[in-house]
Amino acid sequence: SVDCSFSRGVCDWKQDADDDFDWNPADRDRGDGYYMAVPAFVGHKKDMGRLKLLLTDLKPKSSYCLIFSYRLAGERVGKLRVFLANKKTTPVWEQNKGKDERWRTGKIDIFQGAETTNSVIFESERGKGKTGEIGVDNVLLISGLCPED
Repeated sequence: SVDCSFSRGVCDWKQDADDDFDWNPADRDRGDGYYMAVPAFVGHKKDMGRLKLLLTDLKPKSSYCLIFSYRLAGERVGKLRVFLANKKTTPVWEQNKGKDERWRTGKIDIFQGAETTNSVIFESERGKGKTGEIGVDNVLLISGLCPED
């Protein structure tokens, strides 16, 4: 498995230069490192911020599981979507509000065909709310299909 978390991960993360705002590091409550977040008040409604995970060395014709922690905190905070680079138009995962402020786990199966996925994009869309944030943390890439809960 590959640790792509932000505090001590080995992965290559890039801010998208063509979006409306950047994701920023935010300190974890427990004080051990940080996660990436977009505060609710950044930008205007419908603005987007994209954080790209560059994937290298993934083997063709194999499957991987991307597991991550996410949080949508606050009223009408917006949307969090995940895209795979070779399918840019349709998100492979989307969440538009949290039932509460808790961190939850997202899982995405990545199937490598002849064409390999070379990046995963976490996209935050600004909502109508002014409080809260969208956060992503503990990103892991493991070989094989995602485990059932």
